[in-house]
Amino acid sequence: MSEKFEIRVTEEFRKGYRNLPKTIQRKVDKQLRFLVSNPKHPSLRMHKMNDEWEFYVDMYYRCIIRREGAMFILLTVGGHKIVER
Repeated sequence: MSEKFEIRVTEEFRKGYRNLPKTIQRKVDKQLRFLVSNPKHPSLRMHKMNDEWEFYVDMYYRCIIRREGAMFILLTVGGHKIVER
């Protein structure tokens, strides 16, 4: 039986998401479906950065998350420079 994952969204993530082009929002949505169904999906290219995790939306956009058990907390999303925040 596979583990069920949930998502919690921060205000910073909401704000970043709203500022993305619609085409990128659709890519984020697709990656989030992968995240909750299979966090090890190769398209996510997820990797740990200190206490947080990063996954790829595409070559230029990233999403920063924190994991607490079966809960993924979406911290922020945006261009690759968000990694340096």
